[in-house]
Amino acid sequence: MSADPHTGITRHDRAIAALAAIAIGIQILEAAIPSPVPGLKPGLANIITLIALLTLGWRAAVAVTLIRVVGSSLLLGTLLSPTFWLSIAGAVATLAILALLRPLAPRHVGPVGLAIAAAMAHITGQFLLAWMVIIPHPNLPFVLPPLLLAALITGSLTGILTAHVLADPRIQRHVRH
Repeated sequence: MSADPHTGITRHDRAIAALAAIAIGIQILEAAIPSPVPGLKPGLANIITLIALLTLGWRAAVAVTLIRVVGSSLLLGTLLSPTFWLSIAGAVATLAILALLRPLAPRHVGPVGLAIAAAMAHITGQFLLAWMVIIPHPNLPFVLPPLLLAALITGSLTGILTAHVLADPRIQRHVRH
């Protein structure tokens, strides 16, 4: 991939920046939506991580995810707060499972499978940080099964939406070039 001779920025770099900006926007919109369970969100910004993974590769997914977490935390005023650390914990767990599953995608594990695994890893990473550091209460593990059920539902939703976005001919045109 050739870089712009004046800036050194490649088309790949621009795609990562665009996806990160979209993911930040989605995360900020989600933060404004009230949730029946505090902290439980659909994770729609993860659609962008999956698009980055499946179209640009794992490193791009890492860049998009980390830029999204830090950028949205800066804009929401939560940088270095417990919310930020929970977001980072979920993001790192998500990236770890996606790294393990990436060789199987898309032939053996499609967007829905990846999204479910990512959502489950995300909530597990957040839960473990919360339990070990923020709220080390012995009864906290009782909330994990309903959280995993919510992750299954939201992961299925984000996976279906990701598959629809990736099936769009306009996206397909950009992926090929």
